[in-house]
Amino acid sequence: MNATRKSEVLIEALPYIKKFFGKVIVIKYGGSSVDEKGIEPGILEDIVFMNYAGMHPVIVHGGGPMISRLMKKAGIEPKFIGGRRVTDAQSIHIIDHALHAINRQIVSALRGMGTKAFGIAGKENGLIRVKKMKSHPDLGYVGEVTSVDTTVVKRLIADNLVPVIYPLGTGRDGKVYNVNADDVASEIAIALKAEKFVLLTNVEGVMKDKNDQKTLYRTLKASKVGGLIKKEIIAAGMIPKVEACVKAVREGVKKAHILNANKPHALLLEIFTDSGVGTEIVKE
Repeated sequence: MNATRKSEVLIEALPYIKKFFGKVIVIKYGGSSVDEKGIEPGILEDIVFMNYAGMHPVIVHGGGPMISRLMKKAGIEPKFIGGRRVTDAQSIHIIDHALHAINRQIVSALRGMGTKAFGIAGKENGLIRVKKMKSHPDLGYVGEVTSVDTTVVKRLIADNLVPVIYPLGTGRDGKVYNVNADDVASEIAIALKAEKFVLLTNVEGVMKDKNDQKTLYRTLKASKVGGLIKKEIIAAGMIPKVEACVKAVREGVKKAHILNANKPHALLLEIFTDSGVGTEIVKE
């Protein structure tokens, strides 16, 4: 990149840096790139940049592949129903162990890059309260969010720490439940009145033809989502992700974004450039 192009990039980013200074951005990340080694470094670099630019990133992460591997090692065959992991009493301890290990690695990596970060489980300090999810067949220790208490998260943000949260919740019965990370991130974004909710995944965003990146919806109104689901343009694992985004924007978050985490510096390109690289979902 020549000097002129570099200056153009900086000039393009400047109004966005001003606009989002002091704003909360909730970032959900999961999938195969989140493991005991933590989040892919490029994503962390983007988060560090955002923090130094005066924004307040909040990370919610999963860790499905590591959880499945540890379950198999313990003699438990991973099972999913409707995209949700069947979770028995033994599995919930394995999930807690896996997510805690990943959380520590992410926090350590961020600190190594010069950013203050603090790990927290959703089951701690009443952060995520849940009720057992009703389903047939029974999913076991799987919960759905009933309330969010962001007191601790807000304190961390006020001290310019990056909160790194993993999605376990506590029921009224005092038991710990596994909770869908997309749902947890959406609810936290709503509770924090976040400027943006960013959902990082392994596809470009919502595409009319999933095999043709040129059909990517750059902007998608929440009111259009139901029709796209009926037409199966939004299908399978993308449905809960888009629904989490829709819930967020309908309950106060300014915009939601679905990005391909494998695209270098996808977060910065989406937030600090005019065209973006994924799908933004808006209320209307």
